[in-house]
Amino acid sequence: MNTITQYNIDKINDKLLKMADLVTNAVNESVDSLIHKDFETAKRIRREDKVINDLRWEIEDDCINLIATQQPVASDLRELVALLTINTELERIGDYAAGISKIVKLIGDEKHVKPLIDIPRMRDIAVDMIENAIKAYVNHNEKSARMIHSQDDDIDDLYDQVYRELMSFMIEKPENITQCTYLLWATHNLERIGDRVTNICERIIYLVSGELAEDL
Repeated sequence: MNTITQYNIDKINDKLLKMADLVTNAVNESVDSLIHKDFETAKRIRREDKVINDLRWEIEDDCINLIATQQPVASDLRELVALLTINTELERIGDYAAGISKIVKLIGDEKHVKPLIDIPRMRDIAVDMIENAIKAYVNHNEKSARMIHSQDDDIDDLYDQVYRELMSFMIEKPENITQCTYLLWATHNLERIGDRVTNICERIIYLVSGELAEDL
């Protein structure tokens, strides 16, 4: 292995781990701000999304420069390709968190139409998925990457449950339609986070085995 290449890959991985921490915190805090109507936190999440975006482009630029200048061997190249994909997926997860924070502003001081119980449960699973996926990436653990997929099913089940419940609220009281629509947007963002983490796991499998897995 080219030690110069590995040294640079390790440096890029350090940035990726920093980005994963920022994204995880954004997902956690976005749902907390929705539950507690914490407008200042929601505003900060939207502002800090630019930090995540900038880091995404920095990591991508580092990877491309390394490929162009070091001519990495097959295994190193596979890691750089995985890095590029995981980097993009994390940035999109950050966008979903920022989207939830925008919903906080849209709902404003209006009382929630129902206690938010399943949305934080979705958040907790999503955050757990992100953290487990990053651990699987760092440890090159293909087995863990495959197991994370089942957690996405749990998020999907909760999403279907929340969707049915909010639709019933809209039918029963049309005045709830606007807020229920906003809450549906929030749950959709959380559901999509699960999908993005699944994409990350597919790339971990590719990194370890060379297999491009579309259905874990």
